[in-house]
Amino acid sequence: MMENKFNLVDEPWIPVAGVGLVSLAEIFSKPNLSALGGNSVQKIALTKLLLAIAQTAYTPQDDNDWESVGAYGMSKKALAYLKDNKDLFFLYGEKPFLQMPAIVKAEVQSFGAVQSSIASGNTTVLIQSQVENELSEAEKAVLLIQMMGFGLGGKKTDNSVVLSPSYKRKNNDKGKPSTGKPGTAVGFLGLLHSFMQGASLMETIWLNLLNKEDIKELRVLPEGLGIAPWRKMPQGEDCSTAKSLKNSYMGRLIPMSRFVLVVKTGMHYSEGIAHPGYSDGVVDASVAVDNSKIKPKVLWSDPAKKPWRQLVSLLSFMDSEKKGNYDCLQLRLGVKHVKQLKMKFGVWSGGLRVSSNAGEQYVSGSDDYVESEVQLNTEMFTKGTWFSMLTQEMDILDKFSKISYSATMGYYKAQNATGKEQAVYASNLFWQLCERKFQSLVNACDGVYGEKLKALRKVFAVFVDKAYNTYCPNDTARQLDAWAAHKPDLSTYLFNKEG
Repeated sequence: MMENKFNLVDEPWIPVAGVGLVSLAEIFSKPNLSALGGNSVQKIALTKLLLAIAQTAYTPQDDNDWESVGAYGMSKKALAYLKDNKDLFFLYGEKPFLQMPAIVKAEVQSFGAVQSSIASGNTTVLIQSQVENELSEAEKAVLLIQMMGFGLGGKKTDNSVVLSPSYKRKNNDKGKPSTGKPGTAVGFLGLLHSFMQGASLMETIWLNLLNKEDIKELRVLPEGLGIAPWRKMPQGEDCSTAKSLKNSYMGRLIPMSRFVLVVKTGMHYSEGIAHPGYSDGVVDASVAVDNSKIKPKVLWSDPAKKPWRQLVSLLSFMDSEKKGNYDCLQLRLGVKHVKQLKMKFGVWSGGLRVSSNAGEQYVSGSDDYVESEVQLNTEMFTKGTWFSMLTQEMDILDKFSKISYSATMGYYKAQNATGKEQAVYASNLFWQLCERKFQSLVNACDGVYGEKLKALRKVFAVFVDKAYNTYCPNDTARQLDAWAAHKPDLSTYLFNKEG
């Protein structure tokens, strides 16, 4: 009999901002913990795990039940559940947490090989953080949780091992083992995930907790909440438990997209449950999707367009008259919950941009982790004009960005030079400068076009000039002529409140 070791309930392994590593028990017992640490993918994967634990411990009946239980009541129930079920949370042992001992025949991949940020194989090492180091037990646990939804597609999955008899989806057209499909939480380019953010980690989990009435809105998941996989692990890729996970909310929180077994040198690693994707009409509650067209559209992670710039799309459920809105169920239901509470909260969005070639996913070039957090309050959602005002101002910022680009292009064309690269840099610099003032803009859209918005437009106009001047020097007479001829003119937007 294998020895049970490293219990996730008691051992510190979860990174928390400003604190370090804490245990699952501490997450649900210490109200002073502010937010998860780690990169954006780790934050998403761990948030989903914590939600799965909270939902398993107690799923409120309706909005009133959710409000009455509160963050503290939810945490108390989750803590009691963890203490009563500690034997299900051992990283190693006869029943290792979220692992498949039967997958032991699959090839072992090193821990670095399955991490997107580590250079493996013939990949060039550019910075020290890309070098594979020996992982602690805590880091292995976090990686395990990450692999459930964020395993990248490619040949590293040993799909020669199939646990469900007659299951064919791990083979190609020639009947040979296929390359692994992207994890449910990744998709083709790297899905953008969004969550409500509270003043503490406890409050964050509570704000994102769904009640039974909410779960009924997950019409594409006919089995509702479902059963957490650590309570009933699948026996294969297409067994009855696997099918249940495909059709339940629990299967979107802990999708088991990879079947793994952690050993000393790495992971036995194979493709797991193949969940339906956004093109099939199914997404995680934390993903924004537009189903108004024949082919659904989702929001992707994009290092060139930080998540805060997507806030209007993420909250577009507020504009019921507009067709083609994105819908992020996690945010829509979260906002519905807090509307009557008169509280401050945040919207956190993040993900990882990936590239893909012939089925192989990797992080390269401009691919990177992205994340943003914007602070909101419930009064904004009770004022009918706040969202329309924010939409208008974001449209204007988009026009400012295009003016930065076109003015820079004009400057270089006037000198018979190619300026496309500089124009892109100028536009990007404009957005980088705007990020500093975006929270002020959100706060200023209070329903009345007043002095605050006028002042902010002038600040954003200065950013346009800053971007233009940075990439369009005026040192020589020829440069000065081109600079003066194409200097951005923003007077229309500065003096017309309608933009």
